[in-house]
Order: sequence, then structure tokens, then C-alpha cells
Amino acid sequence: QVQLVESGGGLVQAGGSLRLSCAASGRTRSISAMGWYRQAPGKQRELVAVRTNGGTTHYASFVKGRFTISRDNAKNTVNLQMNSLRPEDTAVYYCNADATVNIEGAAVQHWGQGTQVTVSS
Repeated sequence: QVQLVESGGGLVQAGGSLRLSCAASGRTRSISAMGWYRQAPGKQRELVAVRTNGGTTHYASFVKGRFTISRDNAKNTVNLQMNSLRPEDTAVYYCNADATVNIEGAAVQHWGQGTQVTVSS
């Protein structure tokens, strides 16, 4: 099993910044990628950013250069630096880890408890 703990959420005004952090523990050797998702009220959970063990990075289009994901594979941590925040960024942000479970590459997703980010107008 993999356990994920997020921190760094809070309340900021539009244009402000927050830095989210996530630490993984447990069966961390099985992790192939770590990233961040978010879920706003009444909406589906959506990908924000993800970074693989090999260093490949993918960002959602709505980030538009405002967010930066960083990851330390050895320490099993992943961070999300969020700048120029907008009210529409308000959501619960979840740390995610993909863990490989078989030789074919199938994976299970592990989730943190979520951290609230609220951006005021």
C-alpha cells in the first residue's frame, strides 16, 4: 500500500501563490508517477499535473504556465507551485500516485486526503 499526505492549501486572494506538498510512504518502490488532481464543487475530478519516474511532465491546459510540478523520486515527494491563482482554481487538490501492480504495467491509483485551495475574487 501507498499512503499520501498533502499540505499547503489555504485561502488566498486572486493573483496570489500557494505551494502544495505531498509525501508518500509505504510501498513507494511501486510508484511510477506522482501528480496532482483537483475537484471543484459540482465538477468531476480533473488532472492538474503529473510527473513520471523518468521525468516526463504533463500539465492540464488550464494551467497555462502558472503552475510548476516538481518531484524528488528518492524522497518520494511531489510539490505543486501555484502562481497567479484565479477564483476558478478553487477546489480540493489531491495528491496522486500511480503504483505498478504487474509485469504488463497495470497500475492502481492512490490518493491523499485532499487539501482545500480557495481563491477569493
